[in-house]
Amino acid sequence: MVFRRRDKRPIWKIVAEFFFPRGGWWRAAQYVRHRLHRLPDPPHKIARGIWAGVFVAFTPFYGLHFVISIILARLMHGNIVAALLATFFGNPLTYIPIALVSLGTGHWLLGTEFDPERTERSLASKFTDAWADLWHNISAIFTGAPQNWSNLSAFHDEVFLPYLIGGIIPGIIAASVCYYLAVPVILAYQNRRRGLLKDKLESIKRKRAESKARDSTTGE
Repeated sequence: MVFRRRDKRPIWKIVAEFFFPRGGWWRAAQYVRHRLHRLPDPPHKIARGIWAGVFVAFTPFYGLHFVISIILARLMHGNIVAALLATFFGNPLTYIPIALVSLGTGHWLLGTEFDPERTERSLASKFTDAWADLWHNISAIFTGAPQNWSNLSAFHDEVFLPYLIGGIIPGIIAASVCYYLAVPVILAYQNRRRGLLKDKLESIKRKRAESKARDSTTGE
């Protein structure tokens, strides 16, 4: 295939570069910003894609953010590439703050207890325990071992449901802020780029005209 890497990276390197990009997160953010600016669609369509991607970053559907952002961007008639890039609003540096805000809001809306310090320490373990339960119960279908849903039930009640409900309000706020910031910035960038391309074309035309004038003078 044309776009396949020549040097196949091992799994550990792929995971390591996801959490710690080679050029650092600042360079990764600059790359995403550059790609967003260079998208050919109108600013409002690109901004709708950004809205979709940022909003999805506040949902607990880890591993499905790309898929959900594509669906949401299509429903909103937004730019799909912008939606995919904007999902990186949720990254290893922001996942914990996003999770704490979403969980806190969710528990508040549900009227349940929320301890930020305890939640931050146990969030990863609850995800791990839930996946272990799921894997064990799937295996139990074939092995006949007794099934146990206690960890998954606790994960649903204490993490997933509050996260799902609580992520809506901060997700809408963050996505809307990014939308209204993106529209004028992308519009200014596109106008500037069009101006530079126009100047470049005029410069090329001028050089061709001067070259033709010199050739006609030399021919005489």
